[in-house]
Amino acid sequence: MDRDVIRYYEELENESERLEKGTARLEAERTRKVLREYLPAPPARILDAGGGPGAYAFWLAGQSYDVYLLDIVPRHIEQAKERNKDGILKSVAVGDARNLDFETDSMDAVLLMGPLYHLQDRPDRIAVLEESLRVLKPGGVLFCAAISRFASFLDGMKQGYLFNPEFARIVLKDLNEGQHENPDMDPRYFTTACFHRPEDLEEEITDAGFDLVRTVGLEGPAWLFGSFDELWADEARREDMLTFLKLVETETSIIGVSAHILSVAKAP
Repeated sequence: MDRDVIRYYEELENESERLEKGTARLEAERTRKVLREYLPAPPARILDAGGGPGAYAFWLAGQSYDVYLLDIVPRHIEQAKERNKDGILKSVAVGDARNLDFETDSMDAVLLMGPLYHLQDRPDRIAVLEESLRVLKPGGVLFCAAISRFASFLDGMKQGYLFNPEFARIVLKDLNEGQHENPDMDPRYFTTACFHRPEDLEEEITDAGFDLVRTVGLEGPAWLFGSFDELWADEARREDMLTFLKLVETETSIIGVSAHILSVAKAP
């Protein structure tokens, strides 16, 4: 794991609050909708591998799932342990999604909401997927998130960063190689990552042995609204937006415009 990734989450980004503000609220809401659609009924066993401080883990545990959380960032696990004093999560530990300390065929579902976009080398991403397949029961469900190849380009246009020569160099590498790097650790420009095209994400999933179910764009183009907070605060408009995003979530010509992509797959 690139040390800049851990440093970013230890020092620059408070992941425990990210999904509660800005357009990340849309990412979280749409992710929860997909999870509700494809998860088996509780009390299924769910591994949230690379689940940060546990935003989805605690939400799922509150619905009577047996949830196991691990993350490679010590700060995230410290935050999760503080929140887990009542023991609602079955386990909370620092761990690497490439080498899971769980028995084969022991999980009904695995969530990979971060590992695939923080590992720049394809063999590492395949290792994560193969480990997820190992611990899943036959027919178990995989949910894996990726960042779109075009996310920085679109965000740069929205925020005006694209005309900053430093950021422009970052975006050029994103578009040409899918390799996102922020050597100066500017907190506005994220951290070391792999940015996927939807078809590349699907190929990695199937190459690891999974049966692909579907791939969706989580935010669609809605994260580019200039007045997003105002829209989100209006319940009627927010529900209209979510309804339209559901209608186009699998449209191949739109998925890449979404900041985040989510694939659902099953273990054979």
